[in-house]
Amino acid sequence: MNLHALLLGMAGAVLAYLASARQGLLAKPLPGSVRVLAASLLAASVAAWIAAAGLGAGIAAALTCWVTAWVALPYLAWWRGAKVPSR
Repeated sequence: MNLHALLLGMAGAVLAYLASARQGLLAKPLPGSVRVLAASLLAASVAAWIAAAGLGAGIAAALTCWVTAWVALPYLAWWRGAKVPSR
């Protein structure tokens, strides 16, 4: 169950990042409609984490999963040499 929750959270976080205008991995961001799918995956990951670990620990685990992805993805873009759009 933990692996399922982890995969849901990572997939949702990656899709949310790739739909952002500030993402640096793709030439252009994914369409805005992908954000609905990302939000659904993130909500499902919270539910799965809560089912696996309880309310408090589940919310903390879900947030930790998302933040880990959202911190790692810009570094992955930098490592690949992608140009990050400036303001």
